[in-house]
Amino acid sequence: MAATNELISWGTPARLDRTGDSLLGRERELEQSHDFLSDPDGPRLLLVRGETGVGRSAFLKAVGGRLRSEGTAVVTVDCVPGDGERPLLLALRLVMALEEHRTASPRQRPAGKLVARALSAVDQGDPAAMHALLRASLTRATSLTIMVDDVQHADPDSLAVLCLIDFSRLAPAVRLVVSAVRHVAPGPGGRREGAPDAVGSGTSGHGRKAGEARASGCDGPAGLLERLSGVEGARTVELSPLGPEDVTALVARWLRAQPDAVLARQVGELTRGIPGAVDALLAGWARRDGIRVADGHAFLGARTPVPVLPDGDRFVTAVDALGEPCRAVAAALSILGPLGLPALRLTAAWAGLSADAAYDGVRRLVEAGIIEEQPGPDGATAEGWTFRLPLTGHTVRERLSPVDRSRLSATAVEVLWKDADAESAGCVMRPAPGLLDEANALAYRADRVADAGSLVDRERAVAELTAAARRMRPGTDDERALRWLRAARDLTEHADARDLVLQQYGTTAYLACDYATAWAAGESLLRNPGPALSDLDLQEAAFLVVAVTANQHDWAAMSRLATAYWWDELPVPALAKVSGQVLALCHLSRWREAAHLLQQTETVWNTSPRARAAPARFRAVADLAMGRPEPYRRELTMYDAPELPPGKVYSLASGMFDEMLTSYDLNAAHNLLETAGLTVQALPPLSQFLFDHLTGRWDQALESARRLLANNEIQSTPVSDNSLMPARTAAILLARGRVTSALQMVEEMRGPGTSPLQCALNASEADVLMTLGDMDAAEKSLRRGLASAREHDQTYGTEELWALLAEMAVEAGRTADAATCLESLGQLASRTGSGRAQLRYLLASARVLRQEAPGTARDHLREAVNLARSRGLPFETATTLLEAADGGAGPGKPLYEAYELFGMAGATLWRFHTRTKLREAGLTIPGRKQATAENDHLLATLLAEQLTTRQIATILRLNEDAVVGRLTRLLARTGKRSRTELVTAVLTGTLDSL
Repeated sequence: MAATNELISWGTPARLDRTGDSLLGRERELEQSHDFLSDPDGPRLLLVRGETGVGRSAFLKAVGGRLRSEGTAVVTVDCVPGDGERPLLLALRLVMALEEHRTASPRQRPAGKLVARALSAVDQGDPAAMHALLRASLTRATSLTIMVDDVQHADPDSLAVLCLIDFSRLAPAVRLVVSAVRHVAPGPGGRREGAPDAVGSGTSGHGRKAGEARASGCDGPAGLLERLSGVEGARTVELSPLGPEDVTALVARWLRAQPDAVLARQVGELTRGIPGAVDALLAGWARRDGIRVADGHAFLGARTPVPVLPDGDRFVTAVDALGEPCRAVAAALSILGPLGLPALRLTAAWAGLSADAAYDGVRRLVEAGIIEEQPGPDGATAEGWTFRLPLTGHTVRERLSPVDRSRLSATAVEVLWKDADAESAGCVMRPAPGLLDEANALAYRADRVADAGSLVDRERAVAELTAAARRMRPGTDDERALRWLRAARDLTEHADARDLVLQQYGTTAYLACDYATAWAAGESLLRNPGPALSDLDLQEAAFLVVAVTANQHDWAAMSRLATAYWWDELPVPALAKVSGQVLALCHLSRWREAAHLLQQTETVWNTSPRARAAPARFRAVADLAMGRPEPYRRELTMYDAPELPPGKVYSLASGMFDEMLTSYDLNAAHNLLETAGLTVQALPPLSQFLFDHLTGRWDQALESARRLLANNEIQSTPVSDNSLMPARTAAILLARGRVTSALQMVEEMRGPGTSPLQCALNASEADVLMTLGDMDAAEKSLRRGLASAREHDQTYGTEELWALLAEMAVEAGRTADAATCLESLGQLASRTGSGRAQLRYLLASARVLRQEAPGTARDHLREAVNLARSRGLPFETATTLLEAADGGAGPGKPLYEAYELFGMAGATLWRFHTRTKLREAGLTIPGRKQATAENDHLLATLLAEQLTTRQIATILRLNEDAVVGRLTRLLARTGKRSRTELVTAVLTGTLDSL
């Protein structure tokens, strides 16, 4: 087939692509600027203001580009750092630009004389002469717009000259557009709107007093720019930070992939909507392959830290350019800032500065837009300071030397512990840093304790760090929790205590998908167990090592762990050895060996509720896989739960939940959660994916699949099939017409010959191949799956394989083969008591008996419909209803119900087939306009899947001429000239009709 490995990708590093020219989120400002500049009575001077990185240069480029496209002459002048040291340079460049443009027009006098006089004015340092020359040049100019970028770098003399120009007297065709940085939005009196007027108490009277306005800075560029904005004939356009939706759109454009909610939120929080900061952040992550792309969606990689901006970055140089003491103050505030007002005094002490000098550094940082004051409750005094851009604060903090970082953190810890001790003693003290909410305050405290290291009390530090890591919910900030535990491990002085920290460290690393760290911790505990570790602790360490190996898909290593030889070398109790070996056997689907070993060693592991909890479940899984479901049903009652810790109940219940969803038994899964006192939302991501798939929440399921597959975060439990995630994802893709993508998913995720059973993946592969009409390959896949199941003594979960084989045999007219498959399917349903197996048996028997016993076939179909309804799975119910209608069990109501259910799941291919059956039955198709749009979308999707016309005809069950006709009509409706244009529009989401 016409497939390519580049069609779909699950987990490739993202790369930045900034080739797009259009601006996002600036439509209103662009229209406003264009209206100003195209109106004959509009302002002659337009100032574009905004903070560093907000996109002023790009905005000027967009404005200039639009003017040029309309025939307006545009000249650009760029100011750069250092221009401010060259008096009258900008004024000279403006005169030269104006005269060069004027003399370029026919019948104009040479400009040499005026330019020479301007050069003389520069040499003599004569602002008055330059003012006269610039005014004359502007007055004589022909139609022209001059764009001056980054004018904050310009020399003050030139700015003063511009302030003296009466721009209202200029010719309508002459405009000057000037961009300049503005660090804060101005309010009355030159102050920021709502800004506090004092630094508050605790400064010993130093700093600005209440009611005292900031210095206007009229002698410097900032003050001159404020004056310039107020001259006659001037208007200002403010560029504000982008909102959340525009930030998300910007990230999507630059990554060429839609960011997930977590990535979009973190970008917004770290950059506060400043496009330049968004660029720097994404570039930093991209350099480290920190963003992963799966199926056109972008995700932040597991445990990816926030990048540190390079030395030459604009946000770093803005701090460095201020020199000392500003850099020292900024460094201190990056650690101490969340403490609120005390941070100023502590900063001065750490940097060896007076209170006045420390406050002066704060003031200059505020004026430069690097930090901002946080108003207190009264709104008149400052409660503290935070970095304007969290990304800048992070970079300043990470650039500290280890010694300085430890010293500053120790200072913070001293304050925090003093407050906590005072609160415990009954004193009224603030228990958390003043600028943080409670959750962030706890994380800040743990960060500071970890950075302080040995400079604070070790025992108290270890206790706080381990407690903070326990409070951290897995998947929220895993790298942070691991850092705390690493610090706790390093601070622990006694080996016994270190083992307990290492145990927590290994478990946390596993949950964070840091498998290398988890393996190292688990193996260390097994090879060098200390006296503080109980037999149950070492049992958990054995489980950890095996689970890590399973999630790394290292089946050769798993085979070694399945031998007694590997475990006999370890100085651990028999409980740990047997438990680890049995778990390895289960992960390899070696069920009979696992059951036999558990039977031989029952006296080792069946000694207490905690000791037997996992082994008993392993034995039940082995029996279930071999067709003996009774022990597993007993395990579902969670009979030992009252005597088990919550974590053990959670892990056992989530594993059994996955097993129930393996067999499509949603009712049993709900009952299990109720027994265990859990909700679906509290379960691991894989469990939530399986639930979303079965309940028809396919958009959510695909979102989970992309994220888990992109970052390789699928944590499997020992169930009868370890291929559920790719198999169910392929099923969704197939049902939505993404046939090639589904097949590639199966091919990429198929394990080697030594991997455990993958019956679900074999069934999905066969389903895709049957859709493409490749029956021979489909049958080979099914028989390969059944042969592998026989090798592993497994019958449970093979009903899909038998049912599909029966279906193929019926279609091929192989009655004897169909009867054999049906007999095996019936025995399986009777033996396991599985509702899914019984449903597949009823549907398959209806197909087999349709000709020779039509009455019995219809009875089986009606029974199948009732069974499907009782099971409550939307897609399963819809396919059953479609089968019943096709088998003559009343086409009307079942078809409409199936059509609605397929629509809820977004199963567009199945909706298409249902529409075909409605037409064949002479029934009205609901929503003709929507049906046409769905047909168009499905056809375009199939084209985007790189399928040939013949393959599309096979998939849609049409002839090739019908497909060509549909394609011709689609091209006409959309205005596209070729398949390539249509596919491009689909992939980029720009096809209007879809």
